[in-house]
Amino acid sequence: MTLWVIVPAYNEEARIGDTLRALAAQTDTDFTLLVVDNGSTDGTASLARSLGAQVLVEPEKGVGCAVDTGFRYAIAHGARHLARTDADCLPAPGWVAAARRALVEGQGLACGRIVARHDEHNLMGRAFFRVLVGLAAAFGRLRPAHRSGEYLAPYRMHAGNNMAITAELYLACGGMPRRPSPTDRTFLNRVRRTSSAIVHARDMVVANSTRRIRAYGVVGTAKWYLDRGSGALTADPR
Repeated sequence: MTLWVIVPAYNEEARIGDTLRALAAQTDTDFTLLVVDNGSTDGTASLARSLGAQVLVEPEKGVGCAVDTGFRYAIAHGARHLARTDADCLPAPGWVAAARRALVEGQGLACGRIVARHDEHNLMGRAFFRVLVGLAAAFGRLRPAHRSGEYLAPYRMHAGNNMAITAELYLACGGMPRRPSPTDRTFLNRVRRTSSAIVHARDMVVANSTRRIRAYGVVGTAKWYLDRGSGALTADPR
């Protein structure tokens, strides 16, 4: 069963090296690594190639565009299982093994657990991040738009930078929406309309960058995460 890991990236020369080294240090290295460069103007693509990744260029801007192009490319080249993280994240050493295990055990989509990077923020910043994730997950489960009878599985907090899915389910649900944003929530609800085989895999752990806290401030970061985790009161576009 062929597994590919997809990493969308835009101007991540300063961070993607750590991400790719974390992937090289996985306990399960039987996967193909594909970086989808979303039209970077720095050395992201060159660095990725130097660290052994295949690089595919997607000039249409937007993370949904990069992810969908990468996933469909991988499937066209034989991928049966797909996992995704982002170019500013650090997958734990057992991340690939946990993703493979979840999909082999019959799950169509595995949503992993996200924590804050220890090298980017202090204890208070990491605690704030954990609270935000918990709040986003709780609000998401309570939203009426996420609880209608059309869904085959309960709502789960879905971080696009820590997920794995079978190629069959990816195609069946229509894939990652290239527009609109936020694409992660829309994608999850596409999957929920298609399959009940969705699991929260706590052993699939990715450390997220907390740079948004510094860039947006506490209030701005809270709004950003709550929007992606809980969403609007109306149903998501298909």
